[in-house]
Amino acid sequence: MTDMTLAQNTSLLPYNTFGIEARAARYAEVQSADALREALRQAPHPVLVLGGGSNVLFTRDWPGTVLRNNIRGIEVVRRFKNRVWVRIGGGENWHTFVQWAVAHHLGGVENLSLIPGSVGAAPVQNIGAYGVELKDVFVGLEAIELATGKSRHFSRPACRFGYRDSVFKKAEKGRYCITSVTLSLSTGNHRINTSYGDIGKTLADMQISNPSIADVSAAVVRIRTAKLPDPARIGNCGSFFKNPEVPRSILEKIQQQYPALPHYGLPNGTVKIPAGWLIEQCGWKGKRTGNTGCYEKQALVLVNYGGATGQEVKTLAYAIIESVENTFGIQLEPEVNIL
Repeated sequence: MTDMTLAQNTSLLPYNTFGIEARAARYAEVQSADALREALRQAPHPVLVLGGGSNVLFTRDWPGTVLRNNIRGIEVVRRFKNRVWVRIGGGENWHTFVQWAVAHHLGGVENLSLIPGSVGAAPVQNIGAYGVELKDVFVGLEAIELATGKSRHFSRPACRFGYRDSVFKKAEKGRYCITSVTLSLSTGNHRINTSYGDIGKTLADMQISNPSIADVSAAVVRIRTAKLPDPARIGNCGSFFKNPEVPRSILEKIQQQYPALPHYGLPNGTVKIPAGWLIEQCGWKGKRTGNTGCYEKQALVLVNYGGATGQEVKTLAYAIIESVENTFGIQLEPEVNIL
């Protein structure tokens, strides 16, 4: 194989949706597993793998190598009576894949429409929205270990999925590049999920009473477009914080002062409270600090109005965390990977 050239002192501004200026000492884009291995043979450490750059906040330059995962491809690899397994390249755009699935009448990911980022990043975060998580349709993934270039298969149990969590955020953090993901999608008798959030109301506004998976996808796109800023116009990473899961005793204590507190009961007996609601009650929604701030339409989103540094955004994030903890006794956890 012809040696791959690693670019030097490369700006990462085009490769992160927060629009933060940072530089990588070395940089390359890889289109295949073999190209990735070749790059790893040359790459000065530490190595950082980037997908869509929609879940990262750079607070400094990267001293080693940044490898951008551009491994593409979508194919049906197994067929069953009412389901198919679809293998997707880790560098595919997540929403582009969802659109492909809906266009091919394959159900299971329509509630995850318009989530930013790449397919390879989806298992890391166990992305989820509107009552659905990636783990609900996940079969397995292929990854390459950055230190050795060796391939490894991860089954669903091996990924140890949790709420916005996986083994790739804990024990295996920063050790692998996910080259492909295989998902199980329905081919008929789709399980339509409209019970979470504003999907039902939005479908009613659209005058749809018997929704298809395409209708659900369109409703989710409408909701997210109305609530979330376009990263091409205002730098952001979508939801910056996880929705906290707390014991019911904490919920009941807060309800004494805030009886209208929204919440969702979980199977394990804990309760999920919207982080955006907590942040809004603390007065942060729409508040601007220098070049950064809390988005006016959704308090869960931190934005770069132009020229913000990663350190500015981080400072704002931790001020919000402190404010929520002082007010409610709940410590928010960032969903975004802060580097």
